Amino acid sequence: RNRPAEGKLHDLWAKALALEDANGNKAILLTSDLCGMPRWMFESICETLRQRHGLERSQIRLTHSHTHCAPVVRGELECYYPLDEVQRRLIDEYSQWLERTLVATMEEALSNLEPVKLLAGEGICTFAVNRRNNAESEVPQILARGEKPKGPVDHSVPVLAVQTEDGKLMAIVFAYACHNTTLDFYLWSGDYAGFAQIGLEKLHPNATAMFVAGCGGDQNPLPRRSVELCEKYGKMLADAVEDVLCKPMRQLEPSLKTAFAFVTLPYERVVKREDLEVARNSEVPRRRRWAEMLLKMMNEGVKFPDSYPYAVQVWKLGEQIWISLGGEALVDYALRFKREFGERTWVTSYAHDLTGYIPSSRDWEEGGYEVNCLWEYGHPAERWSPDVEERIFEAVKRLVREVDEVRD
Repeated sequence: RNRPAEGKLHDLWAKALALEDANGNKAILLTSDLCGMPRWMFESICETLRQRHGLERSQIRLTHSHTHCAPVVRGELECYYPLDEVQRRLIDEYSQWLERTLVATMEEALSNLEPVKLLAGEGICTFAVNRRNNAESEVPQILARGEKPKGPVDHSVPVLAVQTEDGKLMAIVFAYACHNTTLDFYLWSGDYAGFAQIGLEKLHPNATAMFVAGCGGDQNPLPRRSVELCEKYGKMLADAVEDVLCKPMRQLEPSLKTAFAFVTLPYERVVKREDLEVARNSEVPRRRRWAEMLLKMMNEGVKFPDSYPYAVQVWKLGEQIWISLGGEALVDYALRFKREFGERTWVTSYAHDLTGYIPSSRDWEEGGYEVNCLWEYGHPAERWSPDVEERIFEAVKRLVREVDEVRD
């Protein structure tokens, strides 16, 4: 986008679900219609909840739907936008208000606990297409011929239902692995995930619908670029969730375990001054802005790090394992973790801070956009080192073992 928003298609939401098990173990989930959360806000919110409520990082899950029709937050993909001083001031004011509001939303959830049952299930929804393996312009013809688009996908729809003791539905948490990029205009919108939540709340007026994005870094809603398609995909997803709710679901034991770790992800190579001098003459405006930003930092004496602390988290709800990855993880992660840890494993991404795209080893070898664009997120590098997947896998494996071994 190269100018401010001009109105809204529908409201944007932040929603919170606080959980406490029979032994007093707590966790809180935040869902939000944001493109992403910058690292500074993730750090600040976690510290505030630690000081006020004694919650550790493992107990706090901050997620964003990654809708591309959301407000800019300070420090998040800023190089994408031609911002003047007026816009920077507005973004800063909004970001401060947003942080306070997100904390207040979570605190309200923490202060209103009541006895509930948790039920788990999983559905299917098929509109996500692997964008690395299918040309967007060719997808309508592929589908019209009744063919299956190429490449790996995760069409599963994990559903967590929260019911009162007498069986009334209070909350519906659901996930899907696909970019929220059906729309590309100048109206605020939660994209297909927004329409899905609206649809579910119309069906269940006393329940809060909460969307969590899966490992859809390489998945797009195709075809796209119309409100009609956006509404269609939202209804498809809501229907998939409703189908799960209408069938018998597994009631989860009232136990909660949480684990968290930062994984050190090295950059393949930190940029040098000569790299930035070339990049400042790029034909791509956001690359020029990135180069100018880093050159200014370099001239101020800033030393760039050679790695990034990447956030991973595992919750165990009863027997249900739920893995949460930071940034924009590509679909291979979900498929591998589910093979490794079993069918009762959910894998979602777009949590903690936005970080950048997280390619698998296969993706890294293939190259392409999602592999070579760390600079777009403000990193002083083009891509991660080639062992990115194995580093993340080993960390997640340790966390899964940790929540499995904990006993009351």
